[in-house]
Amino acid sequence: MAFPPRPRRALLVVLATFFVLAFGPALAHAKRHPQFEPTDLELEDPGTMELDLQLGLVKGSDAHRLVLPDFEFDLGLLENLELDIDGTYSIAGQPDGTPLFLDHSAPDNLWVSAKIGLYDGRDDAKHAWALGLQVGPKFPTGSDEHGVGVEGLALIARMDGRVHLVLGIGGLVDPHLTATPRPWGFETGLDLDLDLDDVDTWSLLGEIAFQGFGSPDPTQLNATIGLQYSPSPKLDLSVVAEAGFVPGSDPYGIFFGISPKAALW
Repeated sequence: MAFPPRPRRALLVVLATFFVLAFGPALAHAKRHPQFEPTDLELEDPGTMELDLQLGLVKGSDAHRLVLPDFEFDLGLLENLELDIDGTYSIAGQPDGTPLFLDHSAPDNLWVSAKIGLYDGRDDAKHAWALGLQVGPKFPTGSDEHGVGVEGLALIARMDGRVHLVLGIGGLVDPHLTATPRPWGFETGLDLDLDLDDVDTWSLLGEIAFQGFGSPDPTQLNATIGLQYSPSPKLDLSVVAEAGFVPGSDPYGIFFGISPKAALW
């Protein structure tokens, strides 16, 4: 999809380091079910990568977490096909313990997916509809988890002038902890990107997300709002606040983001 987009070897080294540190089995500890994050339908050009990193502090539904980082790696493969790798590495505290005493790692499952553009229909340069899919396996990240899961979303995007909206509807079957039922359920969310000027330097960001489970996992409903500054087409900086509205969601959090982009070939 041709919506407006959101150095080289060093970025790949950094990304590889995060994978090794965040998803080594030796780092496994107590798990919570991660919150659903709505996605966009921006597809990178073939050979172009974007690394979206968010660092922050979260008051979790069970304990505080320091997120180091929440990451998404996107790599354009074809005009309508992108490889996405999503994961989070956190340092967390004990449930009902000292609020800021963080004593163990808490990596989330790793989602490796294909984002596919199915339709891109434009009325003109500022108005368009688009359809897509994002689907792929979810890999367990600790020795106390087993089984490969899967997650898939149908994506419906609308660009209307400065307003960019993407509705995601889908479901998931996650890896699970030993002696607990495998998490599975329905998820939906809305992603908003509102351009605040004519040159795409400042944007208002927003999301609202819902997860309901058929397994005995708590319902989640959360929202985010933030501001993004893009000093160049190759770099986005952001600050985002999060709030949860039901007991299964994280009550609140704050994130600082950086998203560099580079051509690999």
